[in-house]
Amino acid sequence: MRWHPKFRSIPFALALSLSTPLAAAEKQTVCTITVNSADEKEAFRRHLPAAKYRFVELVERDRPDWLASACRAAVSCDVLVISGHYDGSNVFYSDRLEAREFLPVDELERVSCSDSCPGLFSRLKEVYLFGCNTLNPQPLNSASAETLRSLVREGHSPQEATRQLRSLNARYGQSSRDRMRMVFKDVPVIYGFSSAAPQGPMAAATLSGYFRASGAPEIGQGCPSGRLLGQFASAMSVTRGMTDKDPNADVRRDVCQFVDDRLSDADRLAFIHQLMQRQTAQARVHLDRIERYMTALGDPARRTPEVTQALGVIARDAAARARFLDFARDADQPEVRARMIKVARDLGWLTAAEQRAELSLMLGQLQARSMVGLTEVDLACSLNQARDLDGAFSGRVPPRSPADDVPHAAVRACLGSAEDRARTLQALASPNEADVQIAQAYLRHRPITDASELHRVAAAVVQMHPSDAQVRALDALGRHYVSDGEVLDMLVRLYAQTSSWSVQAAIAGILIRADRRSIAGPNLLRTLLERRRPSPSGDNIVDALIRRLQSP
Repeated sequence: MRWHPKFRSIPFALALSLSTPLAAAEKQTVCTITVNSADEKEAFRRHLPAAKYRFVELVERDRPDWLASACRAAVSCDVLVISGHYDGSNVFYSDRLEAREFLPVDELERVSCSDSCPGLFSRLKEVYLFGCNTLNPQPLNSASAETLRSLVREGHSPQEATRQLRSLNARYGQSSRDRMRMVFKDVPVIYGFSSAAPQGPMAAATLSGYFRASGAPEIGQGCPSGRLLGQFASAMSVTRGMTDKDPNADVRRDVCQFVDDRLSDADRLAFIHQLMQRQTAQARVHLDRIERYMTALGDPARRTPEVTQALGVIARDAAARARFLDFARDADQPEVRARMIKVARDLGWLTAAEQRAELSLMLGQLQARSMVGLTEVDLACSLNQARDLDGAFSGRVPPRSPADDVPHAAVRACLGSAEDRARTLQALASPNEADVQIAQAYLRHRPITDASELHRVAAAVVQMHPSDAQVRALDALGRHYVSDGEVLDMLVRLYAQTSSWSVQAAIAGILIRADRRSIAGPNLLRTLLERRRPSPSGDNIVDALIRRLQSP
């Protein structure tokens, strides 16, 4: 079984001693997974009598296999308390910089689906999820207009296609609540939050109020507590785990095909082929999982006879290929289309040359749009990271046409146009902040490496009128870790002359990242102290730079 490398574990001997039959008969086990504050856990511990409840923290520092170790130690939980910030889709994490613990929901799915650790969660009666949006019912994925068009192409009437679209969104939307119900299958009570959750100390105070009102006897009984829900007012919600009789139980079975450790790679590929033979819309809602699996399928596995045969069966399915590519070409979002094209390549439906042709066609159509923006610039540069799409668009742009603007030029620059790179770099010094933002996004992918080019761009930025646009342009320059003496001198002169505190702060941000030998000297320190503009109260980056220069 595969486990996340950053998981931690309780000591084996301790966990084993806590799971003996005699102890299990006397006490209920409250398992805790604490990846952020321990406030909620400690509230439970203070108010639940030790004679009836034992506590086992499953996370322990300096051990990479804590969840696997808990399984091997035969820990069996009656109650589970998970505390951590939740990103709303896939991971519990900590806001403490020094903390390395986190909990991906993918790993919980793996445990739940693989049945490789049947004892850990098999007798769970209650789960408490202390994190924002842990039971948010809003779909994380939703089938869109291209799905509707695909269903019509496949022979459904518009009315039937609309009905099926609603059904797909209801069944495959994979809200946070849906994922937790799938993970904690058959658990009768799952508490969580449909939106923002209270911070740890506030949650602990609320729990303490509940326990003081004689709530302790309700813990571990497997029945929703109206008193607990009332204590948290409208913030907390409750659901139950999915059962085999649930209307969406087949969706869970599909999800498990991707993560069940008992299945071989050939088994998983056979399931992906089965998905592709259904309505393409069903493959689309599983696109994230298909992508992750195909990316993880390395060359050694691909060379095994079983995998080679399974991939060959998929590659020869011309009908599934045609449906999938038709759907991809009709996708409303270019990034979805690009992802589907990559999956088609991974499945053997496109050669490298065909993949390039598909992407070139898509990028040409993108260029034909009257409006493009940051998303399209990021996409074009990301797709052409290896420069194999250079020249994908080489047509001339008529002056004053919709494509004759900075965002379109930045997309063409991402595709290797030297002329449009020059125009995009000029836009970094534009008085229009939106154009500066486009140039900034482009430079994240295609930074300046030529010294003369950097000089020209820096000289233009220094000449800008003090503004938010100039601050943004300076921030873009700062990402280059400037060490060129001539450029640094320009920036110091600008610091001394500008009327803007924000511009001075942006310059300090560049200087503080520069090689100290490039900026050290009494003149710079004197300029920083004597020419600084009035600034917001409190410590700031100019103060940090001054301290750096004053230190030995």
